Amino acid sequence: MDATDRRILKRLQENSRVTVSVLSQEISLSMPAISERLKKLENTGVIQQYTAILDPELVDKQLMCILYISFEDPVYGDHFEEFIVSEPDVKECFYITGEYDYALKIITKNTKTLDKIMTRIKNQEGIARTETIVVMATIIDRPTIEIE
Repeated sequence: MDATDRRILKRLQENSRVTVSVLSQEISLSMPAISERLKKLENTGVIQQYTAILDPELVDKQLMCILYISFEDPVYGDHFEEFIVSEPDVKECFYITGEYDYALKIITKNTKTLDKIMTRIKNQEGIARTETIVVMATIIDRPTIEIE
């Protein structure tokens, strides 16, 4: 990946709907050259997907929390990982070090929907302990990765 690829990626992070024509003008490369670079970035997995970032409150997802989970034994983790991908309100799941085994970022409608999600999670085999932290405000949310 060279400096031109980085410029393309930075521009796509600002607006993934920018056209090849506009990229071509801004970066001073032909449209076929831009298209080829984009295809290469997609095929190598640098660009994983194009998506719209929604405001959770405007789509009726008022509650965000971080849920920490600890298992009795690490052997339960594989089954848990298979289960957790089916939970649409779980936005991120991290296998972590420290006191807990996993940290989940959950964005859901309200406390009732959170209770249902937590009940399904707590019913998973081997869960020893959970801790839920309700997010009061988001100070920084950077869905993109800084490209140097």
